[in-house]
Amino acid sequence: MKKYINLSLLALVAGSLTFSSCKSDDPDPEQEGSEKYVIMTLSDRTTGQKAGYTSAFDEFPTGTISNVGATSLEGEGMGGWRTHGNNIYKMFRTADYATGIEKLNISANGIVTAGAFIASKNQAEAAKYFGTGNFVIKDDNLGYYWDAAEPMKIQKFNPSTMQNTGSLDLTAAVNEHGESETGINFRAVGQKFLAIKGNKLYANITYAKNTSTQGQVGFFDDFFPNVYIAVIDLNNESYENIIEIEDTGSIAYINENHMYDFDTNGDLYIVTQGRSAIGGKSKIVRIKANESDIDQAWELKFSDFRAADNGKFVGVFANNGKLIVTLNTETLTGGGTGNINRGNIWKFYSVDVANPEFKEITGIPAGTNPGAAMAATEVDGKIYLRCAQLNTNDGEDEYKNGYYEYNPSSNSASLAFEVNVGGAVSGFTKVNIGN
Repeated sequence: MKKYINLSLLALVAGSLTFSSCKSDDPDPEQEGSEKYVIMTLSDRTTGQKAGYTSAFDEFPTGTISNVGATSLEGEGMGGWRTHGNNIYKMFRTADYATGIEKLNISANGIVTAGAFIASKNQAEAAKYFGTGNFVIKDDNLGYYWDAAEPMKIQKFNPSTMQNTGSLDLTAAVNEHGESETGINFRAVGQKFLAIKGNKLYANITYAKNTSTQGQVGFFDDFFPNVYIAVIDLNNESYENIIEIEDTGSIAYINENHMYDFDTNGDLYIVTQGRSAIGGKSKIVRIKANESDIDQAWELKFSDFRAADNGKFVGVFANNGKLIVTLNTETLTGGGTGNINRGNIWKFYSVDVANPEFKEITGIPAGTNPGAAMAATEVDGKIYLRCAQLNTNDGEDEYKNGYYEYNPSSNSASLAFEVNVGGAVSGFTKVNIGN
């Protein structure tokens, strides 16, 4: 595959549009086998196809490292990933940026290759409607995903064999709201949010005002101010009911950062991004561990952080009753030159769920929007925070690009390692080969 950027310039690249790793899927460090620490970096922002690299290391990375080597995988769609057990998946095919689900292979000698890929049943439809390949995995042999070719269905797949195994038709659930509304031009289920909790599958319902000629359908063009989520009982894969997140607008912008997380006690925290791409009414809500509806007694709003409500949440990490969130420090501006993706304006804050108060995490500088990469990940029982700054020609001599180890007791972070070749960090996890 062609190089998108001269390697001598890669050290200067530290920007990211997009990020993912889920701590509940991290392998047990005590497992036997060949351990590999895996890093993904995003080297190219100009084509919109997220060119970059994924590399596997035998030892925990320290100091300053390169993420480009003879065993690295170079390709497209390197903005982030999702993990299950010792497997890594992403929503874009490495070879050509087609949307779907791709499984990465890592050999015992550290060679990273692109593995099997589940494509849309109709690539022309997938190109019209962003979200094909949004997925969730129940176990080694069963997962669910959305395909624009059949927007009113949720597809089933086997994560081990990477084969489609059928679908669930949720047309009845979708049509419970707005069936006769002429202003709704697109309907779908599971396009932006899929989660499994307590043997129930949760899937957002899209009611979009735009058509396929008006931009990305289903993203910040919501017909209703409330978010509707279908609940499916996985004991018999039957539709159960609809739950609502009130007064927010859009649940998420779908990419490998799935915009939700489970706390250690089983509570599920869900991000909504609000009225527009630059925020407004953004909030985090929860479904408690032993419940199946939105907890009406708890929510965290961006306006609780800043009364002007001029930003949004772009991810959440939950651990032992504490949330880690990434928030914009300046009013967001969109577009190709806007600060939403190009500004070093995103800082980490911790929030105690029982007594919500935003506390800045010290020791880690502000960076760019994590986008598809998950800003926080757990490796070897420790929490690591991503910082990928962009050179904005503001006179700074040094631009940080790496992962910082978080210390919960002091609410601070210190640099664990940084990457100077390969582009902006967009993923860090650990796998055990052969387990």
